[in-house]
Amino acid sequence: MAMTLVAILAMCLPALPQTPDEIAAKLEQALASLKTLQADFDQYYHSVTVTAALHEKGRFYFQKPDLMRWEYTDPEPKVFTYKDSVFSQYYPEDSQLIRSGLSKAEYESEVLTLLSGQKKLKDAYVVERDLSSPEARAASRLKLVPRTEGQYASITLDLDRRTGLIGRAVFQDWAENRTEFIFSKIKENAALRPSVFVLTVPPDTEIIDDASPPVIKRGPLEAFR
Repeated sequence: MAMTLVAILAMCLPALPQTPDEIAAKLEQALASLKTLQADFDQYYHSVTVTAALHEKGRFYFQKPDLMRWEYTDPEPKVFTYKDSVFSQYYPEDSQLIRSGLSKAEYESEVLTLLSGQKKLKDAYVVERDLSSPEARAASRLKLVPRTEGQYASITLDLDRRTGLIGRAVFQDWAENRTEFIFSKIKENAALRPSVFVLTVPPDTEIIDDASPPVIKRGPLEAFR
């Protein structure tokens, strides 16, 4: 009877909060087994100078080690891909395709670094637990501060409870503007057709092959940077 009472009390006690190292290890374990990833996404850009956030959405595809496709559907269709060291931007409304050559070393992407799992989180970032709100304390939320100064002052990650992968990511720049990605309908390790990463455009599309670093027009700045 006493043991039963102890067990019931133990079940009622709130779970101890996970440490940053425990959350990071859980994410790295999920990433290690990841081969492909696809998900719907909502992207919000929160500017310190504009009250209403800019909202865009679409579908995201990733295949290790470095194939990516961001397909925006609303409010403006556009597609961004990275394949064979070529970064491509397609804007259907402008009937324009811009292609830029980028080596892996030049293709510095926070999203690619996180998803590829090729770097330990603690090697690239100072890993902290985000306890800024009750919601943050309840979630498996990490705050990452890049060890090398770059475009972003910090990155906040929420882990998806089902997959252990990134369900939400917030990139904050030094001016405190924030770009937020919320991923849903996450599907990992499903076979992806090679055509997913091939960008096919209408024959009358203007194609610009640019040798200079890409200037991204109205695109996922965090994904392709």
